Amino acid sequence: MKYRNLLQRLALAASVVLGVHAAAAAAQPVTLTIESWRNDDLAIWQKQIIPAFEKTHPDIKVRFTPVALAQYDAALNSKLAAGTAGDLISCRPFDASLRQFQQGHLASLNDLKGLDNFTSLARAAWSTDDGKTTYCVPMASVIHGFIYNKDAFDKLGIQPPATVDAFFAALDRIKADGTYIPLAMGTKDGWETASMGYQNIGPTYYKGEQGRDGLIAGKQKLTDPQWVEPFKVLARWKPYLGNGFEAQTYPDSQNLFTLGRAAIYPAGSWEIANFEKQAGFKMGAFKPPVQKAGDACFISDHPDIALGANANSPHLAQAKVFLEWVASPEFANLYSNALPGFFSLQKTPVELKDPLAKAFISWRQSCSSTIRPTYQFLSRGTPNLENAFWVEGSAVINGTTTPEAAAQKLQAGLDSWYTPVH
Repeated sequence: MKYRNLLQRLALAASVVLGVHAAAAAAQPVTLTIESWRNDDLAIWQKQIIPAFEKTHPDIKVRFTPVALAQYDAALNSKLAAGTAGDLISCRPFDASLRQFQQGHLASLNDLKGLDNFTSLARAAWSTDDGKTTYCVPMASVIHGFIYNKDAFDKLGIQPPATVDAFFAALDRIKADGTYIPLAMGTKDGWETASMGYQNIGPTYYKGEQGRDGLIAGKQKLTDPQWVEPFKVLARWKPYLGNGFEAQTYPDSQNLFTLGRAAIYPAGSWEIANFEKQAGFKMGAFKPPVQKAGDACFISDHPDIALGANANSPHLAQAKVFLEWVASPEFANLYSNALPGFFSLQKTPVELKDPLAKAFISWRQSCSSTIRPTYQFLSRGTPNLENAFWVEGSAVINGTTTPEAAAQKLQAGLDSWYTPVH
């Protein structure tokens, strides 16, 4: 009897100890890892965004682990295939993330609280073609245009150009003076020539959504004049680029501008935060020039980044808690002002504080918005149209192909696999 009581007491003590250990284990915070291509944002996530979340969610810790932009897609897809990707995935718009969802890597978010803070249009870049399932929470859109050195413009007596003729007149004036490289852009990284080149000025010629929809429906071709003309304009940029621009990378272009060596930077609004930290001069922005005064203007106002949950994460429940916060107005306000130039896609308006960001977003009032033409439907096959634009855009500016030949090659590649969506 005595031994039985002793054994019972020992068992009770052991269960108490195990219970304490279990409670302690349960109290340990879960750590979520975010996959991203936004290296430039590391400090902002670490110092502003993550602390704001962790303050009200002490049981969840978050790590932001970006890789270089050019490596992101390949690295992420390898990790997803191997089962080693982080808990939260930064989502490209349209086809790239749709493919990841179809492969079972991204979780459906249809039951997520806060998703109704976004219109169906805002969710479209991260939803299935039928719009029934959303798999990433929209974070921001970006707007294309040109950022310029105000000090250089003032010194040379140049006004921000509104027309194509005024744009090239300004470039001639800058080049003749010799103090500044007129345009800070290289062709080494093809995505730079596609995004800051063609996709920046192109909507003016193919009339934004009218042209994009026409291309998707097969009613327009890349060999049509309105699609070839942007290449012709880009070819005219060559004399205004820096020496050795063919070997100039995207970071080289950024440095040329922020060091004050170039007067105009073909830009996306995503550059604002870093440029304001690095440049020692005043900056302004102007929208893509129209062909002649009085023409309707069009801007690329592109859904750029969202955040999804790794469907195979061991911490899927906590990942969704974080995504609920990302879908909140609190996050929208914090993110948009911590990263000026990334514009919230939520229904609730955000009061922007940054003057340069305000300049970009003001164009929505006077211009029609469109998205990058290669991102929906048209880059699902091989050859991938977006990547083909990288190659052909650089070749046109380098002078190794003609605008007409580039357009013919792009259309032939598309015709080889694409069936128009009506």
